[in-house]
Amino acid sequence: MYCATHNDAKIFVRKKNVRIISVLIPVKLMNDIHDTQGTPRDDASATLRPRDTHPENDDSSKGALFLYTVLALGLALFIRFYVAAPYVVSGSSMEPNFDNWDYLITDRLTYRMEEPERGDVIVFKLPQEPSRSLIKRVVGVPGDTIIVRDNRIEIQNAEHPEGILLDEPYLETANFGGPTGISLTLGGDEFFVMGDNRRVSSDSRTWGVLPRENIVGRVLLRLFPLSKLGVLPAEARYLQE
Repeated sequence: MYCATHNDAKIFVRKKNVRIISVLIPVKLMNDIHDTQGTPRDDASATLRPRDTHPENDDSSKGALFLYTVLALGLALFIRFYVAAPYVVSGSSMEPNFDNWDYLITDRLTYRMEEPERGDVIVFKLPQEPSRSLIKRVVGVPGDTIIVRDNRIEIQNAEHPEGILLDEPYLETANFGGPTGISLTLGGDEFFVMGDNRRVSSDSRTWGVLPRENIVGRVLLRLFPLSKLGVLPAEARYLQE
C-alpha cells in the first residue's frame, strides 16, 4: 500500500467506497447499480429516476391493507368479547390479595365449558347495575346453603348435610367484619360471592345472590405489578374443618 502511486490510492479509495455502499443500499437497487457500473457519469444518473407507477397496483395495495385492517380488528374484538379481557382493579374490597391498579386478564372462555368453582376469583356485572364490573371470590355454588356467622362461613349441601366450615387462609383478621347473621339457599344458577376485605366489601351479603348469566369470567393472569405476576392469582381450594 505504501508503494502505490497517488492515482492508485484514489482507485483504492473508490473500490473501498463501493464495497461500503453496496452494504447500505436497499436490495431492490443493487441490480441497477451493478448494471450501470462502467457507464458514463451522465448515463449513470438515469438509474435514479423513479420507475413508472401503475395505478392498478396502488389500488390493489390499498385493498389488501384495508382487508388486513378489518381482519385484525375483527380478531381483536373476538378475543376481547369471547376469549379474554383486561381489567384494572379499583378499590380495596379484595385486599390484601388485589390492590388498586392491579392489571388483570380475565378468562372468558373456561366458563363456557365448565361451571365456576368455590374459591375462584371472578369478574362479573353487578345485577342491580350491569354497567359496573366487580371482582369477588366465589364462596357458595348452586345447591349450597350459606350461613355467615361471627366471621365464619358454613356450607350445607347434599354432600355435607351437617355442614362444613370454610378454611380461608387468604383473609387477614384486620379485614374481618361486615354484615353477618345471614342464611340462604342458592338456586340452580345462583352463586354467593364475597370480597376478601370483608369489613368494606359490598357483596352477596348486601345485594343478594349472583345469577350465573352475570359472570364475565375468572381472573386468569395478573400482569401488573410485576412483583405479583402470576397465573390464577389468589385462587383457593378449601379445606374442610
